[in-house]
Amino acid sequence: MSQSKTAYEIANKVMEPGPLSEANPTGTWKDFLTIAKLGIVFSNLITTFTGIWLAIYFTEGATLTGNIGNMILALLGSALVIAGGCSLNNYIDRDIDQHMERTNKRPTATGRIPIKQVLWVGLITSAIGTAMLAYTSILAAVFGLIGLFVYVIVYTLWLKRTHHINTIAGSISGAMPPLIGWAAIDSNLHPYAWGLFLIMFIWQPPHFLALAMKRCEEYRAAGIPMLPVVAGFALTKRQMVWWVAALIPVSLLLYKLGTVYTIAAIVLGFGWLILGLYGLFYMKDDLKWARMMFVFSLNYMTILFVLMVLVTI
Repeated sequence: MSQSKTAYEIANKVMEPGPLSEANPTGTWKDFLTIAKLGIVFSNLITTFTGIWLAIYFTEGATLTGNIGNMILALLGSALVIAGGCSLNNYIDRDIDQHMERTNKRPTATGRIPIKQVLWVGLITSAIGTAMLAYTSILAAVFGLIGLFVYVIVYTLWLKRTHHINTIAGSISGAMPPLIGWAAIDSNLHPYAWGLFLIMFIWQPPHFLALAMKRCEEYRAAGIPMLPVVAGFALTKRQMVWWVAALIPVSLLLYKLGTVYTIAAIVLGFGWLILGLYGLFYMKDDLKWARMMFVFSLNYMTILFVLMVLVTI
């Protein structure tokens, strides 16, 4: 795939109906839930809730009972914005999804859903979610829109198809949920809100690069210039290790959460780094190492963010 292709050309390409949309689609509610990527929605709600919880904990005068309405709206609004963004991602990527084993069964790739319905569902869901966030605070809605714009336009429509830096750009979107949650409670963002953002931003490159290594040949077949495709495994592994190393001091910015959190952040961070260095210098099976890194990244994020809540109860 030519890396000189413009976003305008890509937009014209994905706006064409294509032969799949002419089939007789028979989409179900399950299909629409599939394109909303519920796994991504739920995982992001963990970080959204952590942002809400810590905002209540650190904001003077804020209480859980006094903010229950904002909390519910922030979670529902975030879920809808993320689901809407994922639907639009499926709409745009329907051509390349056909070339990847991981995605070729998606309803948008097989034509089970009328493609115009996917577009409208994505737009309407995103709009409703943004309105919910705006009811909590304008800043929460702004963060939601930034995440949506970067994910749909900058990442999906442009950089995913043209440059390996797409992973870093996409990390901006993935780091927005804790900021949305915090802003829903307190628009005067505490430095810890930005700490949560940085943790999520730095966590994502090694997470998604591990996935890119696992699916390297699929990305190559689809013409997607992920880092392992254009630069090889050796450079990708070095990049992953640097990102993991950078995550350790960033996670310790939240040391005031207490000894338990601090010890856990150190153990998890250095555990991930040791695994990364082992794969970089000793392990010969790159794909097995990538799977291990991917699984560790999921556990890292879940444990760390759940622990942030537990230590402040």
